[in-house]
This record gives sequence, structure tokens and C-alpha cells, in this order.
Amino acid sequence: MERESMEFDVVIVGAGPAGLSAACRIRQLSEDISVCVVEKGAEVGAHILSGAVMDPKAINELFPDWEERGAPLNVPVTQDEVLLLQSQKGAVKVPLIFAPGFHNDGNYVISLANVCRWLAEQAEGLGVEIYPGFAASEVLYNDDGSVKGIATGDMGVAADGSQKDAYMQGMELHAKYTVFSEGCRGHLGKQIIAKFNLDEGCDPQHYGLGFKEIWEIDEAKHKAGLVIHTTGWPASKGTASGSYLYHAEGNQIAIGYVVPLSYDNPHVSPFDEFQQWKHHEKIKHYLEGGTRISYGARALIKGGPQSRPKMSFPGGLLIGDDAGTLNFARIKGSHTAMKSGMIAADTLHAALTGGAEGASDLTDYADRFNGSWLDDELNKWRNFGPLLHKFGGIIGAALAFIDQGIFQGKLPFTLRDPKPDHLTLKLAAEMPKIEYPKPDGVISFDKLSSVFLSNTNHEEDQPCHLTLKDASVPVNHNLALYDEPAQRYCPAGVYEIVEEESGDKRLQINAQNCVHCKTCDIKDPTQNIEWVTPEGLGGPSYPNM
Repeated sequence: MERESMEFDVVIVGAGPAGLSAACRIRQLSEDISVCVVEKGAEVGAHILSGAVMDPKAINELFPDWEERGAPLNVPVTQDEVLLLQSQKGAVKVPLIFAPGFHNDGNYVISLANVCRWLAEQAEGLGVEIYPGFAASEVLYNDDGSVKGIATGDMGVAADGSQKDAYMQGMELHAKYTVFSEGCRGHLGKQIIAKFNLDEGCDPQHYGLGFKEIWEIDEAKHKAGLVIHTTGWPASKGTASGSYLYHAEGNQIAIGYVVPLSYDNPHVSPFDEFQQWKHHEKIKHYLEGGTRISYGARALIKGGPQSRPKMSFPGGLLIGDDAGTLNFARIKGSHTAMKSGMIAADTLHAALTGGAEGASDLTDYADRFNGSWLDDELNKWRNFGPLLHKFGGIIGAALAFIDQGIFQGKLPFTLRDPKPDHLTLKLAAEMPKIEYPKPDGVISFDKLSSVFLSNTNHEEDQPCHLTLKDASVPVNHNLALYDEPAQRYCPAGVYEIVEEESGDKRLQINAQNCVHCKTCDIKDPTQNIEWVTPEGLGGPSYPNM
């Protein structure tokens, strides 16, 4: 049966800061260009998770009157602290002169989910059509190979592939140009990069796994606008993990922990490192007597401009973290994503009002990008990630200070990092096992109770969206050589090795728990796991992450 279709000038996949900024900007430039945004989350913001301290540079350009419009940037940063944690109790305050990326004067502590909800309101006010709960599951192509648009996934398909009573066929959304803004490790963006060889000559993309919790704490301990960053304990040797504690509004704090996915010990459990970190005296102080109200996890881009693919292709553009625009050195990606979307909008407007019929390769997007403050900012910090990878958290950070603090990012070379994250694991037998403390249920918690707070749900009877290219690999290869690291790197307890009555072992996939972080798609040592879009409406439902 042929699917129904709708025609637009521009279709945007993903209602994050990049996609929504692009949509707003296009309609600001012309009311004659039709724009549609599809979002797999149940509502705009449901799948958004970020630090988040926001640099207002991009929103100032997009909506100079954002304050009058009620944008949820309510907590200006009042104080920065950077701590080197030496042990569970020991900590050294790092002078801010040695941490140039962590100067946050003029920035705001925000909920990016709420900022995206606000951006969606602005977009709809400008005439953008937004469809939440519809997962873009397939790229459509014209006969000449150019991108024609996307198809949304069918609803009401059972696990065995049969149609349930509530079956509803997906729709085709055709466009002159399709913009992919799915965030880190976008499912369709990944396909586009491969099909058009957009990463030819680039370093492989690099990633971190970021955890976040929101706590409501004792009013006496709350200091709105206080921003704390830490590094060091309890990170495994050679792992340049970092963490944060941001004082938001309403006696709430956001805490988070980022583990680079280039780690080499397969026994590492990023989730448990995060839970252990919370017991440091400098962190526990704020949490004691408080209540944990939300949890989530998300992979993030950290490869820098060396890993950024070509961002245009016949019929469309990659923007935001589908293209890798996050500035990892500053732990900020909201303003960079927004700016990439705005540059894309300028490019699309010029093409569509200049008589373009669509399906062309808008190579001038790169020219506009390369001439922007966004490119300048990302290039300035280009060596930060490779320095940490090559030299670890302490020495790497010291060298990064020389690069940034002394030479202002203008050293005449660019470091490369050619080894992909999935190839960094060493054999389990060669690496020390790690005994993590058991959670106390007060400061630290287990995975399942954490996932409960993410409001994650998937329709139980649907095809599994965590697919294996070869079902034998998890046991015969990954378990045998690496003690199946999926058991530990997944922040939601999706992957378990279970033993049958026969004594045989198998990988059990608890897909309902999946918080859409994409870590499995990134870190599996054989790239045997492929994350595909589940049925629309599924996944986490973050209220204010």
C-alpha cells in the first residue's frame, strides 16, 4: 500500500536547538517558505538532555528580544569554581586563569528542554508545522540519488512484524531540502554520512557519555548561579572524565558526569563512576538532605572540527550535533547548534528564493559556516580533545592551558586523533577489574531506579530497535574477549548476559529501558549493535533536563 505524502519546501528532522533555530530563522526571512519539523519524542523537549550552561550569543542573534518574549533564561551565572578532586575527600581549587574554557560570565544556567519548548512556541508562531511523536525512520531518495525527504515509522507493529489493531502506516514527507538535526549519533544522519562519504578525509568522530540528575536541595545550601566543574577522582587511570554541579532556580541543582568513550578498560562502568563521584565531600555536601527528582543520560560529540563531516549533500544539510558542532572544551553545544541552524536557514533561504528547484548540493553552506564566529570558536579549541586523549586529564589539561591561555588557540598545527572510540578497548584479561561501591539508596542509586526517574517507556510489543548484525557476536566474541562491556557502558541496564538452564549464555536486550543515549551504537567493539528509531512517542520523557 502506497504511503500518504505531504510536500514542503524544507523538512527538518529533530526539534532540538539546531532544528528549531533553523525553522525560526527560515520563517523570519520568508513567510513563503513552508517548513515542517518532525520530532520522535512525545513532545518537544522530551528527549533533550544537556548540562546546561548556555552562552546567549546565538539566541541574541535569533531573537534579540528574547527576554521580553519570556525565554527561560532566568539564572545568570554568578560564580565559577573548578576543582581537581584528588581523593574522596581531597580537592584543590584550580585558579580560573588555568581553566580558560570555564569562564561563564554572561552565561545562564538553563534547562535546555524548556528552552526548546520555548523555541517551538516561537516557531509555531512564525508558521512552522511541528509534529511531535513522529519518528523519522527512513531517508527517501530521488531517482538521481539526491535526498527527497523522509518517511515516518509505522505505528502499531508487533514484535513479530505483524500489524496490531492500532496499526497506522507512516507518512512520507517530501521536501526540496531536508535538514537532519537529530543530535549526537543521529540514526539517519549516520546513514547520510556513509552514503555520500561525507567523512572522507576526516578523523573519526569521538564521543563522551554524559549523565545528569536534577536534585532539589536544602534552601540553605542553594546558591542560584553557582557553577562548579570538577575533574579527577574517581575517574579510572587515564580516563579524562569531568563533572559539573550547577545551581539552577527553585532550590534545584543539576549534577552531571561525562566519561570519554575512548576508555580502554572494558571493566569500566561509567554509571557507577558517576554514582561514586557523588560521594565526594564537595559534592555530597549539597546532596545530603535533598531529593533526586530526575535522571538521564546521553552521548555527546567531542571530536572537534577534525571530525566534522562535509555538511551538505544533494538535497539537504547536516546541522547541530548531527554534524558535530559541540564545543567540548567549553562543554557547550546549545549556542553552537543554534548558530549552525541559523547559517543553514540563511543558505536555504538564498537557494529557495533564488529559484532553486531543490535536490542540489548547497555547498555554499560550508562557505557561510567557515566565515562565521561559530567556525572561529570551534577552531580555536580544536586541540583540546586530542590533548586529553593523548596525555590524560592532568597533563592534557596543562597542555590545553598552554594552547589556549598563552597562545589563544593559534598554534600553527592541528592534532589528529585517528583511532575510533570502539577500537580502544583492551582485552578484559589484561585489565584490572574494578570493584565499585554498592549504592546506598540515599546519595547513590542503581540503574533501574534511575531509569524510572527518566519516565522512559516503549510500547512492549514492537520490533526491538537495538538490532544486532550478528546475534552470535555478543557471547562468542564480546563476552569471551571483553567480558561483554555492554553490560556496563549502557546507562539504563538494557544489556544483560543471562545463563540458560543448559548452561549456555546469551545477551538479553531490555529495549524498554533504553534512554536513547546511543552509547551502544558507538562503543560496541565490533560495531555489531545498531540503534534504529523505535516507534514514535517512545523513550524518555524528560520534564526539565
